[in-house]
Amino acid sequence: MSAPTSSLREPLVLGHKTYHDITEDICSPTESTPNAAWVAAFILSVTLLGLYAFCLVVTVWFGIGTWDLNRTVGWGWDITNFVWWVGIGHAGTLISAILLLFRQKWRTGVNRAAEAMTIFAVVCAGQFPLIHMGRQWLAFFIFPYPNTRGPLWVNFNSPLLWDVFAISTYLTVSLLFWYLGLVPDFATVRDRSKGLRRKIYNILCFGWTGAAKHWSRWESMALVLAGLSTPLVLSVHTIVSFDFATSVIPGWHTTIFPPYFVAGAIFSGFAMVLTLMLIARKVLNLEQYITITHIESMNKVILLTGSIVGVAYLTELFVAWYSGYVYEQFAFFNRALGPYYWSYFGMMACNVISPQLFWKKSWRRNITLTFFMSIFINIGMWFERFVIIATTLARDYLPSSWSYYIPTWVEIGIFVGTIGLFFTLFLVFTRVAPVIAIAEIKHILKSSGDQYSDHPDYQDGPVKSDKVLQNQPS
Repeated sequence: MSAPTSSLREPLVLGHKTYHDITEDICSPTESTPNAAWVAAFILSVTLLGLYAFCLVVTVWFGIGTWDLNRTVGWGWDITNFVWWVGIGHAGTLISAILLLFRQKWRTGVNRAAEAMTIFAVVCAGQFPLIHMGRQWLAFFIFPYPNTRGPLWVNFNSPLLWDVFAISTYLTVSLLFWYLGLVPDFATVRDRSKGLRRKIYNILCFGWTGAAKHWSRWESMALVLAGLSTPLVLSVHTIVSFDFATSVIPGWHTTIFPPYFVAGAIFSGFAMVLTLMLIARKVLNLEQYITITHIESMNKVILLTGSIVGVAYLTELFVAWYSGYVYEQFAFFNRALGPYYWSYFGMMACNVISPQLFWKKSWRRNITLTFFMSIFINIGMWFERFVIIATTLARDYLPSSWSYYIPTWVEIGIFVGTIGLFFTLFLVFTRVAPVIAIAEIKHILKSSGDQYSDHPDYQDGPVKSDKVLQNQPS
């Protein structure tokens, strides 16, 4: 007699898959003609990318004067979007490194797409400080290297330089980790290909043969990179927070920023991973590999980090009140009740109140609710960065210099265009590489595959499985 569903450990791979089935299901999107949904999304993304290119040319040609930056708000949408994109890239490193070290098997369904998302988000983020410089052709001044300028070196006290070190290190390690995981899967695609395509994938996989020595070195390198990446999860966004925390501006000069920024980055990163994976599992027919169990686990992380962010918000308010420092108190009073009150309360609603819905198990396992919540959270995290930057700068010590910052169409176009760049890169990625790590899914199949092969509720494939799992009692 079958055991009740609630008493069994939920599988991470549904559908009674064999190793051959896994290869066929995950490789097929890279081999078949793209469907209408992919083509429509790609056209939209490329259109937004064209808008980005146009607005970028306008900015470089006419200068930063095309933005609405002024003597008070020297950082506007550019740095807001920079911090937002860096935060989105954090989930990939967390899923890849920390969850690997802790042997969390549920990471295998989402780690590949999360790692790719990290790379693409960092590419989008790194452009904003460069554009913000105003004279992009002098960007080489921010790199420390021996040169003919003699004793003239970079300014190591500059937050811009800290960002260069943080972003370049993060991008390098994340890129290595991502590509390392792709090597055995590229070999799988190679073995299924012919002609020029086979030669290209043979180059990409470095002639991988699947020998025991290859696997041994691959696993050793994965652990080394995981060990290197783990501190990056904490250090990168900590360094980004130093852009603000090391200043003397009220509202920024606080020691809570590093952990607060890290928690917020993981919070927004996991939300973006959910957005991408919920779309990918439907468009690419991967419901049996990205299951309700994966979605619930990620929602638990969102609930935890969202609660940490909420505590940080309340701590900021308490410290400002307790300090007795009138300028610090005014900074937070202005955030909540000043001209930008709408962004502050939008931030609180999206980041603090809405994640609390996930305390209820059935809502954590609801796909539709999760999808809208993932978008809602990233809107809230964008509001958070805008509140920290624009509302703090808009009203400083001198009322005569107070201003109200409104982005121009060029600033909006660049930001929307980077979203187009992000999705264009991701859509191309889904066509040239397996979205799910084939080797890692096969590795956990015996221990975490479908354990309900004899249970009647799991005989009808992924659609019924989704319904069963969503309605499973606590």
